[in-house]
Amino acid sequence: MTLELTDWDKDLPSQGDEEYQALIRTLNFTEGFGLLFVRCSPAKGKQLITKVQEDISNKNIEVLRLDKAVNNLYEIIDNLDNKKEINILFITGLEYSFYQYEECKSLMGWNSIDRYSYSWKGVPPVLINLNQQRERFRDNFNICFVFLLPIFAIKYFIQRAPDFFDWRSGLFEFPIDAETLKQESSRIIQDGDYEKYRNLTPKERTQAILAIQELIAEDNQTPARKCDLLITLRNLQSAGQNYKEAIADFENALVIQPDEQSAWLFRGIALLNLGRNEEAIADFDKALAIQANDQIACFFRGIALLNLGRNEEAVTSSDKALAIQPDYQDAWYLRGYALLNLGRNEEAIADFDKALAIQANDHEVWYLRGYVLGKLGHNEKAIADFDKALAIQPDKHQAWNNRGIALGELGRNEEAIADFDKALAIQPDKYQAWYNRGIALENLGDNEQAVASYDKALAIQPDQYQAWNNRGIALRKLGRNEEAIASYDKALAIQPDDYQAWNNRGIAFLKLGRNEEAIADFDKALAIQPDYQNARNNRRVASIKLKWQKLTKTLTGFLRLIGFIR
Repeated sequence: MTLELTDWDKDLPSQGDEEYQALIRTLNFTEGFGLLFVRCSPAKGKQLITKVQEDISNKNIEVLRLDKAVNNLYEIIDNLDNKKEINILFITGLEYSFYQYEECKSLMGWNSIDRYSYSWKGVPPVLINLNQQRERFRDNFNICFVFLLPIFAIKYFIQRAPDFFDWRSGLFEFPIDAETLKQESSRIIQDGDYEKYRNLTPKERTQAILAIQELIAEDNQTPARKCDLLITLRNLQSAGQNYKEAIADFENALVIQPDEQSAWLFRGIALLNLGRNEEAIADFDKALAIQANDQIACFFRGIALLNLGRNEEAVTSSDKALAIQPDYQDAWYLRGYALLNLGRNEEAIADFDKALAIQANDHEVWYLRGYVLGKLGHNEKAIADFDKALAIQPDKHQAWNNRGIALGELGRNEEAIADFDKALAIQPDKYQAWYNRGIALENLGDNEQAVASYDKALAIQPDQYQAWNNRGIALRKLGRNEEAIASYDKALAIQPDDYQAWNNRGIAFLKLGRNEEAIADFDKALAIQPDYQNARNNRRVASIKLKWQKLTKTLTGFLRLIGFIR
């Protein structure tokens, strides 16, 4: 990021003592109102103020230190008790108002172009106020104002408060010296920790991002440190889920240093988080071409493959990570997940066991292990695993839901309903829990409540044909056969080859005495599933009833004909 000013600004001195002497001369010669801007770091600003106070003893110099965002700077100065005695007023911390504004832009969903190009899409309130109040500053304050600001804040003034900034009588630059720049850059690079960044507030994260951007933009910055700072910046942005900005920073880093392995790795992770899995794999491959024994690149490559449904390759990628680091818990978890997707459930359990041997308090592994045990019909063991997951993470609604399923399989429907209720207390719009709750209620014979649960499920996911089918069954049990048929119709409109729905629809017709329609539905079920014995038996019953129906009709007609009945 390079500070771009007008041509006549470029003639100003920019280094060391010469720049300081120019500032002192301007302050000495300025009588009454004046506007000066000084580009410097906060630490350098403190040194400058102290030195100016020593070198200009004949003027009353005060400092206004802002430690939070403000909207009306004029009002703050106007309320100073000694404003008429002040000759020079240093103002520090105005950038806090811009930090808050950057945070608001992010929360409002501004894109990275608008946020980092200083576009005219918006202006911080304090700058709107300064633009509007500039004549009042000149007319009411007999003060030379000196704004001490970092480079990004100077750019805010240039782009967004031009009416105020153009009245300046000087712009002075005090870039960080080479040794301080090195020390500060190294400190930030070494202290950059993803977990630490995750705990920052949005405001703190914005301040940290802008501070790193300042260091990157410094004239004396080396390419190697610039690359490391860009990677640190990526960690900050990824911690705040600013993945698009992170990708742009890594691309800048790779222009500087194409063989920087960590830049390829972290750009791949950012792409992965955006769902761009193919591109992420390409970046992980480049990272591994530079450093083949990077288990982290192998692991994240496996995640991208898993997301694409390439489970065999995900297992292979996990194997490579584990060959490098056998106690890599996440890699065992990933391998087990891929094996689960492949239907290799026993092997998946073995991998989850290895993951838990390394880290026993991983609720996600306990949950998945329980899920696989449930698939294998080991419901008591599955419940035990869900209990362990919930002891670590009590609000894991998936575990409550699947624990309820296992209890239902064991015929413990009241307990199952209690678990579904706990899942729904955490996530009320969880379709599966409403659906499973309906099944448990139906098993208990509470068909009215079952229908209500299915209705809740279908309000969330109207295209779930199983719920329409089960709703029809519950309605049929309540004797509401016409409504049941309408529910089966919805199921069959979504899934025309659902032979069970055809069979159930036939039963409802059978209950209504509409035997020909019932037989037609049983035939459709058998056309889809020829060995479906329930449909075959139901068809036989419907055929017998139809014959009796026809025979009864014929007999009734004959008796009426001979006058036996009227």
